[in-house]
Amino acid sequence: MPSTARALSSSARFGTLGGSPPTPDGQAPISSTDKQITPDAESGMVYSKPRQLQTDEIPLIVDDFRRAARNAIEAGFDGVEIHGAHGYLLEQFMKDSSNNRTDEYGGSLENRCRFAVEVIDAIVHEIGADRVGIRLSPFVDYMDCFDSDPHALGMYMVQQLNKHQGFVYCHMVEPRMAIVDGRRQIPHGLLPFRKAFKGTFIAAGGYDREEGNKVVADGYADLVAYGRIFLANPDLPKRFELDSPLNKYDRNTFYTQDPVIGYTDYPFLEGSNAE
Repeated sequence: MPSTARALSSSARFGTLGGSPPTPDGQAPISSTDKQITPDAESGMVYSKPRQLQTDEIPLIVDDFRRAARNAIEAGFDGVEIHGAHGYLLEQFMKDSSNNRTDEYGGSLENRCRFAVEVIDAIVHEIGADRVGIRLSPFVDYMDCFDSDPHALGMYMVQQLNKHQGFVYCHMVEPRMAIVDGRRQIPHGLLPFRKAFKGTFIAAGGYDREEGNKVVADGYADLVAYGRIFLANPDLPKRFELDSPLNKYDRNTFYTQDPVIGYTDYPFLEGSNAE
């Protein structure tokens, strides 16, 4: 484990992920499209119909990302992670299922990625490549946001990142894992991107302690990111160090607002919450 910690702020816009009611003053969420996300049958969530961004509005959103990055640095963060994954605004532009535009931000792969590339360029210019990372999920099908050629999408974005010398990291999500014989099976579909990217490569998506250690030792990734199990285990590094049992996360509490549970109330290992 490194001896120093770094705090990064996530820079993101929701886009069509806004629920109902949408945003303050009744404004519709903005997106690459005006297509409404299919209601979630399991949760009953109905998503607001988005407003398609006009071409001349996009530079204003790019500038919002730039200013957000500057604000994060001035607030004391060491850097920012651009959220280009999981159906958020940048990914809505990048993926062909959610981008039906006919201007320079739609159609070809290059055009669909133009908005994300402009955001990356603006943030790098503002705070420096050595303070910027990005999260991408080319394989993920989330909130009606998927792509017909995720390999091409991921590789194109990696090539754009490589244009910025010193870009800190590319954080990419694995294709969806499966359960085989009671154990999670991770597809390990990120190797081409790991080989192509010139900076630190982070893999994410269903990893446990054993598999995380293995892929780093094998050179498949430089680092492994943990989300759900970290939420349920506030002392996850210590548990990994001791190979201790993990708290099981409760998926039902992941996106709840009332009551507020499942965020700061998972138990620590006995005696470990004093550090």
